Amino acid sequence: MFLTITAAITFMSFSADARAQRLMIYGDSLSAAYGIDPKKGWVSLLQSRLQPDGVTVINSSISGETTRGGLNRIKADLARIKPNLVVLVLGANDGLRGLPIGETRKNLQSIINNTQAAGAKVVLIGVQIPPNYGIEYARQFRDLYFDLARINHLSQPPFLLEGFADRLEWFQADRLHPTTEAQPAILENVLPVIRKALNQPVPSSKVTVKS
Repeated sequence: MFLTITAAITFMSFSADARAQRLMIYGDSLSAAYGIDPKKGWVSLLQSRLQPDGVTVINSSISGETTRGGLNRIKADLARIKPNLVVLVLGANDGLRGLPIGETRKNLQSIINNTQAAGAKVVLIGVQIPPNYGIEYARQFRDLYFDLARINHLSQPPFLLEGFADRLEWFQADRLHPTTEAQPAILENVLPVIRKALNQPVPSSKVTVKS
């Protein structure tokens, strides 16, 4: 997932209609469908869910991406894709490499600033790392997403892997990348906040992860 250096951007076709809403997913391998069929990844499932509402999803996620890498390319991606909404799902690789919390925070803030300056809304998705990387470091890493959301007046960030982070059977052999079976659960974790940002009704029902 995070330590791979393979970089591949998977784009879904999007309408040239200026009236259409364009949603850009900006993440790493957790959003790039690493190790599974891209058509079964949560981003592809999101496209299927939102397409009837006239929303096009463009996946600009790269396996192995750090917040620094994301910052380096954000202006070019914003200029090329021209999204109305950016779903920011970066930081996991920073955490697994033990990069300073302040550096990750600064990079994410700069990505948010660039996105808002381009006239797009931002949805921030929370990322967490295992406590074996250090309990205090893991806590600070988790909290930085809530701090950024508060400072930038964004919706409270949902945890991408909420409800199944401890289910080993829903992860690939590396114990880092979710399997195909986990993708619908990821979608349901992020869909409410995305719908809210798109000014769409948010259903009260949610997929329950069975034990």
